[in-house]
Amino acid sequence: MNSSEQSQQATLMGHPRGLYTLFFTEMWERFSYYGMRAILVLYLVAQTRDDSMGGLGWTNKEALALYGWYTMLVYVMSVPGGWIADRICGQKKAVMYGGILLCLGHGTLALHGITAFYTGLALIILGVGLLKPNISTMVGGLYAAGDDRRDKGFTIFYIGINLGAFLASVIVGYVGEKIGWHYGFGLAGIGMLAGQLQYMMGWKHLQGVGEAVAGANATHPSLNAPLTKIEKDRVIVLLLSFLIVIVFWGAFEQAGGLMNIYTEQTVDRMLFGFEIPASWLQSLNPLFIMILGTGVAAYWYKRNHAGKEATSLFKMAIGTIIMGSGFLWMVGASMQSNSGQSAAMYWLVLAYLFHTIGELCASPVALSFITKLAPAKYASLMMGLYFAMTGLGSKLAGLLGEAASGLGELTIFLGIAIFCMVFGGLLLLFLKKLKALTHGAEDIESAESS
Repeated sequence: MNSSEQSQQATLMGHPRGLYTLFFTEMWERFSYYGMRAILVLYLVAQTRDDSMGGLGWTNKEALALYGWYTMLVYVMSVPGGWIADRICGQKKAVMYGGILLCLGHGTLALHGITAFYTGLALIILGVGLLKPNISTMVGGLYAAGDDRRDKGFTIFYIGINLGAFLASVIVGYVGEKIGWHYGFGLAGIGMLAGQLQYMMGWKHLQGVGEAVAGANATHPSLNAPLTKIEKDRVIVLLLSFLIVIVFWGAFEQAGGLMNIYTEQTVDRMLFGFEIPASWLQSLNPLFIMILGTGVAAYWYKRNHAGKEATSLFKMAIGTIIMGSGFLWMVGASMQSNSGQSAAMYWLVLAYLFHTIGELCASPVALSFITKLAPAKYASLMMGLYFAMTGLGSKLAGLLGEAASGLGELTIFLGIAIFCMVFGGLLLLFLKKLKALTHGAEDIESAESS
């Protein structure tokens, strides 16, 4: 999208109208994904009872192993998804095709039988691979270089993600646990269909965004030109930042795996005589994001304009430390349960609160960071790599969850807390050297917004 198209673009509440098209599309896509995620491991470990409520009866270790592989592949497929968009069809059409695959995948999960189960997972993996990196790249494409609304736009987009996640955890989680697992999967599919229809209706607000590059092939001069020294350095710092992504999500994704099973099997979930479904605890993270999202973004915005350190790498380091400290509350829960009592829910509430604050510091900023530093011809590919690293982090989360079967939850939660806080501290020590590799990419935005 060129600067003239961006300047002429209609706005709503100070942002391009296309942002809200992408907001609601992603909201419903995340409703479908997090709805399935909320009940996946619970379905796997549930014992078979009847046709509607029966689970697969797997062990915790088996369920967490599948969860790790699935969440890894969902995001690793973003690499070929980004490549297809960059080289073949453009981001806008890639999102369309990914949405169709997701509708088919979630619909298939609503059917009974192990074949339908694995087929549905495979279609979702392919669909997310096409949709996820490209819709995020399109958000960046709505803003011109130097537009200081970009970070705010990503935060708004991120709130849409978590609105969908919150609704999914509450609604799909309840339907899956209390009415029937396959009804829950089917409801997630209906959400994805709503997102696909919404995307098609808002297509007109995305003119010039995510279009296929004419002649995008190996012989095209602009795609064959070597990277400049500055571009190479920026790619290097992006690749280094991906280490943060792996560590962050390796810890954070315990929410859908080990923490989810721990909640269902160990936590006292009675409140005023009502037993809260285990999946509902996962709604705390998106709920906190919706409550705190704009406040955290405003804090960093004011800090930046006050001339204090507020670069993306700094935020990612701080976010990793805060998120890691949240696992200290899970240590408290484990110590309580190890003493022969059921763990209290407030430990989980505090853990999710700290995880959320850390996520708000690190995750939406990481998306914006990539759109600032990635060479234009590799924009979707670099976004795909980011999500692939998220996938590797999710696989790491699954492996850590499996290890809890032998080492115990207390050891795993304490180890995660210590490692994340130490890792974040090391990032702060090397921050100056890492910032030098960006060649002032973020300083440009700060200067032009002053």
